[in-house]
Amino acid sequence: MTEQQFIPKAYSNTVESGKVTWESPSNIALVKYWGKKKDQIPENPSISFTLNNCKTITTLTFSKKENASDFEFDVFLEGEKKDDFKPKIQTFFERVELYLPFLRYYKFKIETKNTFPHSSGIASSASGMSALALCLMSVEKQLIQADAALSTVERSLDENYFNQKASFLARLGSGSACRSMEGDLIIWGQTDAIEGSSDLFGVKYPYQVHENFKGYQDTILLVDKGEKLVSSTVGHNLMYNHPYAKNRFQQAHDNLEKLKSILESGDLNAFIALIEGEALTLHAMMMTSMPYFILMKPNTLTIINKIWEFRQKTGLHISFTLDAGANVHVLYPKKESFKILEFIKNELVAYCQNGHYICDQIGFGAKQLTM
Repeated sequence: MTEQQFIPKAYSNTVESGKVTWESPSNIALVKYWGKKKDQIPENPSISFTLNNCKTITTLTFSKKENASDFEFDVFLEGEKKDDFKPKIQTFFERVELYLPFLRYYKFKIETKNTFPHSSGIASSASGMSALALCLMSVEKQLIQADAALSTVERSLDENYFNQKASFLARLGSGSACRSMEGDLIIWGQTDAIEGSSDLFGVKYPYQVHENFKGYQDTILLVDKGEKLVSSTVGHNLMYNHPYAKNRFQQAHDNLEKLKSILESGDLNAFIALIEGEALTLHAMMMTSMPYFILMKPNTLTIINKIWEFRQKTGLHISFTLDAGANVHVLYPKKESFKILEFIKNELVAYCQNGHYICDQIGFGAKQLTM
């Protein structure tokens, strides 16, 4: 599949107006994507758990204009108009216009809300951009199905193609957003280790997964709910001329190869070692870049050490991963959730900002709510 295959045949803009709503989840990478090339192409492959509860719900209302003109849209978060969101959407529309040529012919109202607090320190770009991409794909689907000039075959839009193109579009808004369309494990980035993997969009993990990883839990400890110290764009750009970049990219390929056998065998100890190493490597890359950053907070380190102590003491398979920030994702198998969640509440929540945390688990992707 190439970019050219996502450029639609000409269709007549026969739909006057409409409204569509999608909900799309966030995701948490196990093997991290850090560093990108032109057009949001990743420097290394990544794999993520799709989350279930942390999601964005977006309603897109559209009405046809008399003539094509500049992009015209308004953005609302939780009912409040957000003009400061518009530059990012403008850039996104510019990137995807070739693949969605109807954009200049419609006026859009984008209403979005999160099931998690916007200021929670959880990145909402993955869920937000994927939800918007899915809404736009639903508009294109309506245009194609309403076009009498197309054949019956041409008017049908294969579900696999719909998901691939939505993932492709979402990637152009936020790289990790391409991993939020489906679940439960999603690969993004071409690698010989995974058949069918692509730099252009996320794909469902195609191999056997042991029962140990079904229903995996993710309790997100909100250590710091402020604005990110380093934006994703700045962070990825730090990998240019980074002294350890080449080795890091190869490490990601190697870890994906190792993860295949771990997921098949159900080896939880090997899983823990790999994902915690990935999380710490991500932060090591930022600490050794120029300029350098330390994104973990003292409470982040305290939580990590307490997780290690509890795991050593109990033999339970509790582990952590981190995004590019201070918050801690505590991962553990569902069958051990009672004792581990009790430990989290009794020992770890005290290190969260205002005692805030979110209980989530592995999920299975986006859902259309209305058409």
